[in-house]
Amino acid sequence: MHIIRRTAGTLTVAAVAAAGALLPGATAAHAAAAYQGCPSGYVCIYPNAGWNNGQPSLKFYTYGAHNLSGQFGVKRFFNNQTGGAIARNCTGYNGTGCQGIQPAGTYGDYNYTPYNSVVLAP
Repeated sequence: MHIIRRTAGTLTVAAVAAAGALLPGATAAHAAAAYQGCPSGYVCIYPNAGWNNGQPSLKFYTYGAHNLSGQFGVKRFFNNQTGGAIARNCTGYNGTGCQGIQPAGTYGDYNYTPYNSVVLAP
C-alpha cells in the first residue's frame, strides 16, 4: 500500500504493508483538502487506472447508494471523505452485493465491469 501524506505543504509517499480491511488493491492517501481534482468529503472515480490529470469522471458526496451506468474496465476509486467515512463498490444496483471497504483517504484501481453501484457510509 502507498500512503500519500501532506507535510509542510509537500507530499511524501511511503510504501507499507496492506491492511486486511481494505479492498484488494487499496492505497492510502490522507483525506483533507481537494486532491487530484476530488474535493474534500467526496468519493471520486477516474476514467482509468490513474489520476487522469486531476479530472475525475464521477463525484459522489451524499451517503447512501449511487447507481452507475456505462462504467467498464479499470477505474481509480478514491475515497476523499473525512471523519472515517467508508465507500464500497457493489455488484448490484442500489447498494446490493457490496465488496470490501475503501476507508477514507485511500484509493484503489478496480475493474468496474461487474459493479453497478457505489455506497458511501459514515
